[in-house]
Amino acid sequence: MNLKSRPGKKPLWLRAAKESGLVFGLGIFVVAIATWFTFQFIEPAPPRTLTIASGSIDGAYRGFAIELREQLLEEDVELNVIETAGSVDNLERLATGSVDIAFMQSGLAGPEEYPQLESLGALYYEPVWIFTRQGFTFERLAELASARISAGGVGSGSRIVAQRLLESNGLSESQMILDGGSGMDAVRALEAGQIDVLFSVASVSAPMIDALLKSDKAQLATLARAPAYARREPWLTHLTLPEGVVDLTRNVPPSTADLLAVNATLVATVDLHPALRDLLLQAVSAVFSKSSVLASAEEFPRAIGSEFALASVAQRYYEFGPPFLQRYLPFWIANLVDRLKLLALPLLALLIPLSRMLPPAYRWTVRKKIYRWYDQVQDCDQLSNSDTSLANLQDCAAELTRIENEVRDIEVPLGYAHELYVLRQHIELLSAQVRQKLMAAGGVAG
Repeated sequence: MNLKSRPGKKPLWLRAAKESGLVFGLGIFVVAIATWFTFQFIEPAPPRTLTIASGSIDGAYRGFAIELREQLLEEDVELNVIETAGSVDNLERLATGSVDIAFMQSGLAGPEEYPQLESLGALYYEPVWIFTRQGFTFERLAELASARISAGGVGSGSRIVAQRLLESNGLSESQMILDGGSGMDAVRALEAGQIDVLFSVASVSAPMIDALLKSDKAQLATLARAPAYARREPWLTHLTLPEGVVDLTRNVPPSTADLLAVNATLVATVDLHPALRDLLLQAVSAVFSKSSVLASAEEFPRAIGSEFALASVAQRYYEFGPPFLQRYLPFWIANLVDRLKLLALPLLALLIPLSRMLPPAYRWTVRKKIYRWYDQVQDCDQLSNSDTSLANLQDCAAELTRIENEVRDIEVPLGYAHELYVLRQHIELLSAQVRQKLMAAGGVAG
């Protein structure tokens, strides 16, 4: 009969697995516990939904928010766009935590007032547009004391900027006749002569600005002292709108205009997940890095231009670009790898000693099956030497026969088979010695 196929013989891999399973299973258990414990200190996965405060339905903020939403959808992140009254409304919503991020113009507040907010950078120039109805002219803002002015709603940044500019020219609040109209309603009111002046802080691509620039019933005012305003107020920038830059065919604007501008910024709460900040910055770069009539390509987004402290993630992004993993892997895979890599050091610190401890432990578990018999064999040896009476020698011989029979049933991996056979040789040798003593004592060797 084939010895390898004899009944009851276990396969080699099963014998090895039986011996190693306990030792290495314990090692795996220790690693699993360490992994779970370390994982408690790893930042959780980012949420798949964000909320942004944009602006009015016909404003540039909302259009840009839709573009950002399309960019984020490519990475399976949903951006909920909330319509608001403007920058001031956005600031209040962000401060109360009702939104995660918000578009906001510079010049509204600072980090001392809202330490829980951080900037993700400036996105583009937002000119402070001043349009007048046909036939209404002025040289300086101080002359608008009795003019009917539309400066946006109470929750808009346009209203705050208009008030600050007028106050810097010595006009008190009682001298300002501010209308609450905004958007296309304000455009129609200006064209109808219901108001004299319209202030609006908006992108050059905003529908209402495009309508006003091309309107025959409105004219763009130029600020001769724009450089002085920009020098006095760091949140303002002096811009020049060249003649015909909007429409060369119709020559819009009809002459070069000096404008003031603020920066449109993206502001987030400090507890926004860092991975989502990286993803947002990449989406922002895709949307706002294009050239415009006011800025060259790649001029925006940029780190400067906001009163709020720049987030550390944004600072790193503007210096070095996207994180290494996100350059080559999909966002969610890159984020998972980035989070799990934090496990490497503690696990490495655990695996090094385990790699040294487990092999000796495995050898010990195998050899103890063999070596535990030596204790009984040694007892038989000592008893047979100390007491050579016939009865004692017969007991020792019987005990050695029992031990030999039980040892034959031991199964060990092949690498330790020689130690098993050495044990059997020692048992056989001692049995032979005991039989000799039995014969000498007049007994019968079994």
